[in-house]
Amino acid sequence: MQSFKFETLPYHVLFGVDTLHNLPAEVDRLQLTRVLVLSTRNHRHLAERVRDILDDRVAGLFCEAVMHTPVDVTTRAVEFADRLHADGVVAIGGGSTTGLGKAIALRTQLPQIAVPTTYAGSEMTPVLGETENGVKTTIRNPRLLPQSVIYDVNLTLGLPVDVSIPSGLNAMAHAVEALYAADANPITSLLADEGIRSLLEALPAIRDNPADSEARSQALYGAWLCGTCLAQAGMGIHHKLCHILGGSFGLPHAETHSVILPHAIAYNLPAAPAAMARLSGILARPGNPAAAMHEFCRRLGAPLSLRDLGMPESGIAIAARQAGSNVYPNPRPIEIPAVEQLIRRAWAGETPQT
Repeated sequence: MQSFKFETLPYHVLFGVDTLHNLPAEVDRLQLTRVLVLSTRNHRHLAERVRDILDDRVAGLFCEAVMHTPVDVTTRAVEFADRLHADGVVAIGGGSTTGLGKAIALRTQLPQIAVPTTYAGSEMTPVLGETENGVKTTIRNPRLLPQSVIYDVNLTLGLPVDVSIPSGLNAMAHAVEALYAADANPITSLLADEGIRSLLEALPAIRDNPADSEARSQALYGAWLCGTCLAQAGMGIHHKLCHILGGSFGLPHAETHSVILPHAIAYNLPAAPAAMARLSGILARPGNPAAAMHEFCRRLGAPLSLRDLGMPESGIAIAARQAGSNVYPNPRPIEIPAVEQLIRRAWAGETPQT
């Protein structure tokens, strides 16, 4: 067996149905008395629900979380937390809200509790992508990991299908990259295997019946595992491109992941034979996991084109140059002409090409 390094991060996770009712006990466990509750504007009702549950433990609500964690929004949130003398944060929502909670914790060292309502998986990672002046920067720091994560399946039952599918594919991308990461190991590969299989089973069931609580539970479980993979292994070209496209062109986060994933697999296919053979087995498509993933996304009705997400064609060459602007681990070297071709096919919604 290969030699490898594995570090167990300090996770504290509650998973189940109606687990949101455990939130007061978690706040007490962390000895918090004045928490700031975070959400997006559209999910203010969830923040208000948390306020009702926690009662006088809540110092205030900040319902301005947005995609890609803009630094100016974080600055306002930190100033608000300081004025309220908050001693912790509770982030309820998707990746945007979780990201804001992490950004606040990084600057203030306040403890954070994450209550995810999508399949982003970022609540399990010490990773944050922040945007400033049209550039998204990735930070990896142990202080970004929430002290507690509460998974309540009931909070995902109302998630629309057109949000659920890209969100699940976003989570799946974490596990796919963990299979071919430079620091991949047998443990993360097992987690990736189980996470991908769970989402392969759950997402079609959610498409067919959004109220299927068992499928929702399976998807949330898969997202947890896939997020854990991202925490343990490094990111390659897939995440690099998605951060560039989201930060530079304002593309929706999860949908961008779902478009890029099959093309990133195709790019790395010749350079990571063992990982790709394993992925082919998971997808039940011997030899071509990129085509299998693209077909899976198509059958789910997921976005297949960056053009449809609002990316201008003039941005293709710009994004390719940015992708080659710094060195990061990836099975295949970052070749700007090849990356540009990858982005162009993804922009047009064409099938991935090895």
